[in-house]
Amino acid sequence: MADYKPVQDLPDEAVELLDEGSHSPNAMIDQPKVEMQEQEQDTARHRSTASPSSSIVNLANTVLGSGMLAMPSAVASVGLIPAIFLILFAAATSSLGLYYLSRCAARTEGRNASFFAVSQLTWPSAAIFFDLAIAIKCFGVSVSYLLIIGDLMPTIITSLAGISNQDNMLLDRRFWITVFTVTAIVPLSFMRKLDSLKYTSIVSLFAVAYLCAIVIWHFSSSNFINDPTGNVEMVHFSTRFFRSLPVFVFAFTCHQNLFAVYNELKDNSKQVMVTVIGISIGSATVIYEIIGTLGYLSLGKLVHPNFILEYPSSVFVTGGRIALVILNTFSFPLQAHPCRASLEKVIACLKSNTRKNGKAPPPTPFQFFAMTTAILIGSYIVAITVTKLDLVLAFVGSTGSTLISFILPGLFYVKINENEPWHREKIAALCLAIYGVAVMVICLTFNIIHIYQS
Repeated sequence: MADYKPVQDLPDEAVELLDEGSHSPNAMIDQPKVEMQEQEQDTARHRSTASPSSSIVNLANTVLGSGMLAMPSAVASVGLIPAIFLILFAAATSSLGLYYLSRCAARTEGRNASFFAVSQLTWPSAAIFFDLAIAIKCFGVSVSYLLIIGDLMPTIITSLAGISNQDNMLLDRRFWITVFTVTAIVPLSFMRKLDSLKYTSIVSLFAVAYLCAIVIWHFSSSNFINDPTGNVEMVHFSTRFFRSLPVFVFAFTCHQNLFAVYNELKDNSKQVMVTVIGISIGSATVIYEIIGTLGYLSLGKLVHPNFILEYPSSVFVTGGRIALVILNTFSFPLQAHPCRASLEKVIACLKSNTRKNGKAPPPTPFQFFAMTTAILIGSYIVAITVTKLDLVLAFVGSTGSTLISFILPGLFYVKINENEPWHREKIAALCLAIYGVAVMVICLTFNIIHIYQS
């Protein structure tokens, strides 16, 4: 007969287990579930190996894309002095939205932060619409990258090979969009982790430095005639301001990758996130001020939306155009990644299990392949059909960019902290959301009117 041991003689761990069992009959049944959740969290931590420097590079590369090329034209819409302050204001509001998203991410479980996960904590029924809007926004930005490649490659070929016959296939924008999509963009877009793109992002940032060098050189060069139109204005205001304001908003939008950065950072504490956001947006602000103001002073009021096309052909400028093609090629996957992630959540929301438990299962290999392929084919078809870069940026900036940069971060933060008193951060979050709604309604209206009149 086995010896009987009173409870007080048992190990402390056993006593605790007995106490839990006495209060919860399902304690032994729930134990495997708890262990499984802990194992998932440990796996997520193991995969979170990104450093702050690599996260800064990826986030900065997401910011510094097609918005750079349209910045001098946006500056021309308001004049030099207002534009300088408008760039600073756009940077500040963008940083605020990123900060609120990082604080909302801290409320989610483990390393699975996303717009969908935050939506489940705030407005679960609207999660599918939020992610659909984000997917459309990222898709639009991807299209703008292909448009830039299609615009620049014919000028590069003309400069290098001296081909001027417009019927030549090498001067066909659609040909080059096809070439770069098949050879470079497709392989990079199938990478699963954002941190895998850190090396291509570093190469892209060298292209940004090259572009800055071109702008500074032509502004300071005595052989280049500054302001050929003679129409540089310190202050200018017209209805064009409302059509160009979304470009400033679009230029600082990188919020679609904030959650991926948060999940992959080895140390994603509040202090580290603030540092990553501050350095990324701060460096982009300096670059936008240089390119926007000096490009406007050099090229004048009628500067082209893709200002690099207006500089005279030379080896130096051609090298810059090649660097921009590389930049936009490597930036495409930084939009395809969050676009695919949002589509995953949209598809998951259509399933009854997801609606019931509020958790989106990871995509199967086939779903991953199918969604990535759909993004690539869809963006390719639109890019070879549409030719106006400024139109794409204006609509993406006034809809998707304002939604994920201002409206959702502000509303999410207010909702998650609804039981707390109205402190300074909470009031600022509400003001940010209201500002986003105003920008969306007013700017979208003016852009629609402009298209109708033209």
